[in-house]
Amino acid sequence: MKFEVTILGSSSATPVFNRNPSAQLLNCNEKYYLIDCGEGTQQQFTKYNLKAARIDYIFISHLHGDHYFGLIGLLSSLHLNGRIKPMQIFGPKPLLEILEIQFKYSDTILRYPIEFFPIEADEPRQIFENQDLIVKTIVLNHRIPTTGFIFYQKQRQRKLIKDKADEIPMAYYTALKKGIDVELPDGKILKSEDYTTPAEPPRCYAYCSDTMYDEKYFPAIKDCNTLYHEATFMHELLDRANETHHTTALQAGEVAKINGVKKLLIGHFSSRYKTLQMLLEETQSVFENTELAVEGRTFQL
Repeated sequence: MKFEVTILGSSSATPVFNRNPSAQLLNCNEKYYLIDCGEGTQQQFTKYNLKAARIDYIFISHLHGDHYFGLIGLLSSLHLNGRIKPMQIFGPKPLLEILEIQFKYSDTILRYPIEFFPIEADEPRQIFENQDLIVKTIVLNHRIPTTGFIFYQKQRQRKLIKDKADEIPMAYYTALKKGIDVELPDGKILKSEDYTTPAEPPRCYAYCSDTMYDEKYFPAIKDCNTLYHEATFMHELLDRANETHHTTALQAGEVAKINGVKKLLIGHFSSRYKTLQMLLEETQSVFENTELAVEGRTFQL
């Protein structure tokens, strides 16, 4: 099953040439989940040949503009392009008021319904579930209420062994794939383990948008397969990072190492850094399996 994330933006609040503010597109089993929506996100869909119309779920971490200023434009374009299916949006409660005011004063009545689910940044909780994923919040430590998100794949069914499929009446496929042994009318027992192989272990992806280093959110991300974590500053600017409630590249590596994650992606880079290699090297000095979350890259999770 496909489980991957494409980076649409990884810059911080101040605009910088050739880097967009925060946005990511998670693809799970060909369903699209948009994570944050900084200014210009819809243009990134066009640039990287992605279909925004396939988005059915949007998750907004907090109400700093570099994480949601692109949302009005995206929703409006989907309306103009004839969308009629509902859009589910998960975000801070005031976000709904912001959207309603924008649409009210632009005299816009969307062709499609918005199903809004307010998020409280007080404690971790499950906010979403479908046949593929469970999504829970991560309570972060930023200047305003902020949540990260962790996306858990659900356990898939076992896989039939193709070479043995002809030996099995089709009526028994479902039970065997669920790990259930079946008995044929003649009394023969078909053991699931003889005719199927285990599915891949479910994976998880954690998204920590804006936060300062704080051990309180560590339990939520422990042992996750891939962690995205902000790394706004080099560690020489630790005082600035603390003042603005952000994280340094070195600290992001420490977060990954302490919590036993398998892979780390870093982003939300300050505009003061025209090149990003030194941020990567600083993080890798603590946690080697780190990559830059740069626009246009797709990471298999």
